[in-house]
Amino acid sequence: MTRKSTISHIVMLLLPLCGVWPGRSIILISRVFWVVTIAFIEFCHYYYFATHLNSQNFFNLVDCLCSFLAHAKVITKLVAFWINQQKLVETLALITDDWNDCANSDIGVRVTMRKAKLSDRITNAILILHTITIVAYCLGVILADVDVTETIELPYVNKLKLPFNVITQRTYRFVLIAEFVHMILCNWTAGVVNAILLTLVLHVGGQIEILQSWLSQLISREIGNKEESIFTATNEIIRKHIRIIQFSENIETLYTHIALLLFASNTVLICSIGFLIVTAIGTPDAMEQIMKCLLFFSITNLEAFIFCYAGEYLSNKSKAIGFSTYNCLWYNLRPKESRVLLFIILRSQRQLTLTAGKMMDLSLQSFASIMNASGSYLSVLLAMQ
Repeated sequence: MTRKSTISHIVMLLLPLCGVWPGRSIILISRVFWVVTIAFIEFCHYYYFATHLNSQNFFNLVDCLCSFLAHAKVITKLVAFWINQQKLVETLALITDDWNDCANSDIGVRVTMRKAKLSDRITNAILILHTITIVAYCLGVILADVDVTETIELPYVNKLKLPFNVITQRTYRFVLIAEFVHMILCNWTAGVVNAILLTLVLHVGGQIEILQSWLSQLISREIGNKEESIFTATNEIIRKHIRIIQFSENIETLYTHIALLLFASNTVLICSIGFLIVTAIGTPDAMEQIMKCLLFFSITNLEAFIFCYAGEYLSNKSKAIGFSTYNCLWYNLRPKESRVLLFIILRSQRQLTLTAGKMMDLSLQSFASIMNASGSYLSVLLAMQ
């Protein structure tokens, strides 16, 4: 087994670009780049909003709000990872330790490799989908034949108002290409953060499955070496359970504040993009507007679903530990040996969860509430139009 981590190689390559990896000289440059560029873009969004604040531009203002929130989410994810960089490094070290521990176990190797392959597929799918979304979102504006000298207000990929005048065709093309490249990088960053969450949760799920297999084999291991064997086996099970709890707490630390912002911003984004799609129907450029927004709408929904599904998956897996402990052949053990298993059952009753800012658990029910709230706000926006 040559692989030593569940994390995809693509993610490991993109982490320094996100400004997350200690000991690399590129980290400081990456962080300065993200702070300066996103601050400038958010200023241009605000400038556009302030200069176009009237009822006739309501559609464009909603579009500007969507871009503003999308960039705000990216910088929030990055800052959260920068602040908790040491926790991320500790988590990656725990993954490496788990892989080393599983090297001598056939069940451990099978489970960890299966989760790693699934993680790779999910990561590739997320990054490809984000790339296609940005290409579809930007392509129409980039390929449009706009004459700088004859157009009063130049169309950009995002609804922006630049603090300088664009007076040449070359400058205008440069701005469009810079927007396109920056949006690709932003979406890769957002995709990497989402992929890391799913990878970490899948890794925890794999470790719980290994723990369940140990519990199912507990009695058979006892037969080989009697009291010493059962003592060693229960020690291994308890240590594994403690590592799983520590690992899930690290995930919670990394993602709780990100999830809080996403819970609020994705509700507004889903509502706003839905408004753009609905109001575009019947207009002369309806097909272009719908194709531009549809994939953006899809990945926003997917992001909300990823976070909520990760919380649901982790919660269900943690419940399984208690069930597996109860279903093992504990009644064949001596009372002083089976008593230890009670602590595992009691601890597993406190479920492993992901929360949004420590205020609410992430689950599929949370995703349903996001969709319900977005639909309600969409009705309000359509009434205001």
